[in-house]
Amino acid sequence: MEKRLFILVEGEDDVRFFGRIIKPLFVTHYSSVEIIPYACIKRSKVSSFLKSIRLMNNDYIFIADIDTEHSVRDKKQVLYSHFSHIDGGSIVVVIKEIESWYYAGLSAESAQYLAVPDLLFTDELTKEYFNSLIPSKYDSRIDFMFEILKYFSVDTAEKKNHSFKFFTGRYHLEDPHGQQVNQ
Repeated sequence: MEKRLFILVEGEDDVRFFGRIIKPLFVTHYSSVEIIPYACIKRSKVSSFLKSIRLMNNDYIFIADIDTEHSVRDKKQVLYSHFSHIDGGSIVVVIKEIESWYYAGLSAESAQYLAVPDLLFTDELTKEYFNSLIPSKYDSRIDFMFEILKYFSVDTAEKKNHSFKFFTGRYHLEDPHGQQVNQ
């Protein structure tokens, strides 16, 4: 039997990150891995989709930024109120925002090459702070994000961001070379 994984993400920045960094870590476990941005889909349709994924005996991971909520538990409560068929065990909350995961993957050498500060921890990194760090040599925020993804290190990201480390540990992710990521 073939099993599929659906990764539901908020927006296009998440699609880029999960497509480039996370999807390759799951491909050996599923017949297909699909990334679906849900922010622009009606809540009722998302709920129905979540229900159908379960009925077809497939898996999903529902990604959400913590945003202004005070805790993961509070964020999950918001999601429960928005999506009637969401399973709490399938929710992963990014702290603070997906930009913190992008930046977490930069080693000291990569940060130096990109001419940005080397941050020891990115748990508190907001979208606004991320944007303020973008060097003027990049034509756009998206160009900078693509550049980060070229140098992204899963091992480094695990050391710099607790929610990223939780994510890789929870799903027992392995790098493309077959070595477990969270050692």
